[in-house]
Amino acid sequence: MECAFHFLNVFYNFMKAIHLSLVKRLKNAKFWLLGIAVVLITIHLNVTWKSDNSNLWGISVIFLSTVCYLIWEKRNKLNLESGVLSSFLGTLLIALILSKSTSFSENFPYVSPFISAVGLGLIASGFKGLKQYWQELLILFFLGVPKVTLLWLIDISPLTAKFAAFVLWYSGFNVSRQGLNITLPTGSVEVYPGCSGMEAIIHLCGLAVLFLVMVSTDWSKKIIVPGVAILIAFVVNGIRVALMAVLAAPSTQKAFEYWHKGDGSLIFSLISVSIFGLFCLFLLRLDEPSNQDSVF
Repeated sequence: MECAFHFLNVFYNFMKAIHLSLVKRLKNAKFWLLGIAVVLITIHLNVTWKSDNSNLWGISVIFLSTVCYLIWEKRNKLNLESGVLSSFLGTLLIALILSKSTSFSENFPYVSPFISAVGLGLIASGFKGLKQYWQELLILFFLGVPKVTLLWLIDISPLTAKFAAFVLWYSGFNVSRQGLNITLPTGSVEVYPGCSGMEAIIHLCGLAVLFLVMVSTDWSKKIIVPGVAILIAFVVNGIRVALMAVLAAPSTQKAFEYWHKGDGSLIFSLISVSIFGLFCLFLLRLDEPSNQDSVF
């Protein structure tokens, strides 16, 4: 009897020591979570940089900076209580990211930020606490997940070919179209899914989500902003395809390669972003209260 009582006493003291140790560690939970987040961000930017994807690297810096800002703003309001199952699942997700970071797969940099955020959110706040991070998760979802999924599901190449042919016809060119092929007297191009503009649409929709998260707007603008983003991306890319058809002549191959795969392709992306930025600025100006009284 005394032996059993002694065993229970030792077991109680052992469990009490573990509890005190866990409490002490949880007091520094924010620092541990911050350290893990910094490691995951560094890995993502490093992998993206080594994959020679400058477009994704630049947009990742913007999106991740926004997410860090949002988390910092509400750092004192976060509920950091997680369970065993959620912490285990979150650890598995982060372990998956760390294991995949050594192999440079094409789609990994697009989905890793979202998976990392889900894993870190589960460790920090559990399943119920994920709703605290819905804005951050939404931003990181649109950073790259739609590109991996929607490009396989939606093909707008026929619509892009029709629009590019219409632009050339309206501009006075002797153009004909058969399916995805746009033909001019000097040469022809075929509109593949990669040149359809779907990637540009996804990219600009991500910026639209970023704008809607950061700026408080009414429901009408929440519908208009993504619609305008899709329209701008599609029209600008259609004009780019039309230019490709004009430059498809043998005498202009260098110019064709520059605007197709070189830095010229990034210029059209910059044009889309600039036009969309001006549109967002216009919306912000509309929402500004008019100053009736001037102070002199």
